[in-house]
Amino acid sequence: MKTETLTVPGAELYYEVRGSGPPLLLINGGDGDAAMFGPLAGLLAESHTVITYDLRGNSRSRLTGPPVPQRIEEHGHDAHLLLKSAAAGEPAYVFGTSYGGMIGMDLLARHPGQVRALVAHEPFVIDLLPDRDRWHALFQEVYELYERDGLDPALRKFSEAIGVDLPPDPDPDLPAPVREMLARLRVNQETCLAYELRSFVRFRPNAQALRAAPFALVIGGDGPKTLLHRTTGALAEQVGADIAEFPGGHVGFLTHPADFARALRAAFEG
Repeated sequence: MKTETLTVPGAELYYEVRGSGPPLLLINGGDGDAAMFGPLAGLLAESHTVITYDLRGNSRSRLTGPPVPQRIEEHGHDAHLLLKSAAAGEPAYVFGTSYGGMIGMDLLARHPGQVRALVAHEPFVIDLLPDRDRWHALFQEVYELYERDGLDPALRKFSEAIGVDLPPDPDPDLPAPVREMLARLRVNQETCLAYELRSFVRFRPNAQALRAAPFALVIGGDGPKTLLHRTTGALAEQVGADIAEFPGGHVGFLTHPADFARALRAAFEG
């Protein structure tokens, strides 16, 4: 694996490249970073050049200006510039989870020549729901709770509302790389609540572009149904797509990497 940085407007992106073969870009969401894709990326690198990165303002991708509310379109441009640099102009397979799926949709809509196929895993497209106003109001409440009482109460309210478990605390008995990743995610959660959540969930994908492209929607097939299952279903209805079930839950790519890699390869081949 080699690590690199790429200068983009307003940020320095940290990214990792593994393997050889057709390029494959993995895009995380929420508080995640490239390390969460480590086990999956290692398996996929047997047949692809796998590119993973930290989203701007998260973990090792530092902002070069003051933090401000972010937009999916800004991150889509980051992905475009990253592929232009790391994939040498060759169209890439793209997998995105949660916010990452939305970033992939924006990349596909505005730069279709860069995307060979896109698989979006549980995209958080709140604005497609009929009760979107209630959710936007709730996320505003989460932000205000964060500002008033701090990170932990806000995260608990957010987690309970959407039905997705939070990452564990960085227990000292865990291996050092895992502890370090969890410590980074803890900081990223603040970035998410302050600058990403309320603006990201206003994103509406370009349905016409998705209908015309090699595009697949998937959800975690294990565990309880969550708000992200609802948002995925709403997008599927809008674009006329089927929904496939992948191993694990919302972070099945981390908890079931071997099974997830097989499912992802099959989705791209299909």
